[in-house]
Amino acid sequence: MSLQAIANELKDLNDYVVLIFAFNATGKTRLSVAYKDATKDLETGKHAGVYYNAFSEDLFVWDNDEENDGANMRLKVLPSSLNRFHSFLYENPDIVIEKLALYAPKYSFRFTPYNDAEKGIESVTFFLESDENAVIKISRGEERIFVWCFYLALLEVEGWADEQDAHIFIDDPVSSLDDHNIFITANTILQQIEKHFKKKRIIVTTHHIGLMNILYNMLKKGEKSDRYKNITSVKILKHTGDGLVLEDLTKNVFLYHLHLLQVLDEARKGQLYTYHFALLRQLLENVASFLGTGQFSHALSQIGVAKPDDAANVINTHSHKNVYYDQTEMMNSTEQDYFNDIFSKLIETYQFVI
Repeated sequence: MSLQAIANELKDLNDYVVLIFAFNATGKTRLSVAYKDATKDLETGKHAGVYYNAFSEDLFVWDNDEENDGANMRLKVLPSSLNRFHSFLYENPDIVIEKLALYAPKYSFRFTPYNDAEKGIESVTFFLESDENAVIKISRGEERIFVWCFYLALLEVEGWADEQDAHIFIDDPVSSLDDHNIFITANTILQQIEKHFKKKRIIVTTHHIGLMNILYNMLKKGEKSDRYKNITSVKILKHTGDGLVLEDLTKNVFLYHLHLLQVLDEARKGQLYTYHFALLRQLLENVASFLGTGQFSHALSQIGVAKPDDAANVINTHSHKNVYYDQTEMMNSTEQDYFNDIFSKLIETYQFVI
């Protein structure tokens, strides 16, 4: 199935909230673009909803001002169709500060508009409250949080999300964030759901199992789940053959190791590719972590693999390739034997029910 077909499948759903888990490089960002194309007005080209995805994050680019030792270091905001809404944020920076407050930032910031204010915000400068003249560069995680909060603030600007009001499509807002900030981000998404549910569709795609679990539990099992569980759809986007498929979550709990087991079990019954070793390694690391060690070779020993170091070398060799992109390299018979032996011993030892 193509991304366009999946976008149309999403378009036809009746659910107001859709959670989609997919590994990196499956096509989440491209799905958001396909959904935008599938839902826009064909005559006017006007978008039906609004989107947060890699394109949103790419609008923010650092200028380190190396020629002047960083004296004018700033986060530049590239021109886009959103610049016409920037004046609201420039005139009301507190709305961004309010969004950021949830994350307890250790920095302050100021906006610099273009000389022609109609063109919006040209850049953002960051500094510590103790010295607003000493500009600083914030970390990648802090930058992602700032951009996300900038976007959340834009959602409140008249003329954008209130006019393109069919849906909000949120693609992976948690890259580079630690667990605490992922939890806060999940809450900011829940706030959007609480504010808009039954008025517009909220689609969230992510590769991050933590964000997926938190949102799933909030919407399906939390204290407010009676409000959301019957209008929420949980999906998995994955490769199959030459295309993609959007599957319903079949278990009533979403656990990363169980999902990996299901993916690998399905692959060994069909066709094994070398990138499946990388997924097998993630699975073994989960088991090793549960056993109290960070070494996945320890898990190999525990399940009775005869030569765990040799097996670990095979897994490492294939895990260090561009595994998520090179998906066409089939395992040879020796590699398949290694894989099937390890996978079978995992199932037998821990009696996983998949």
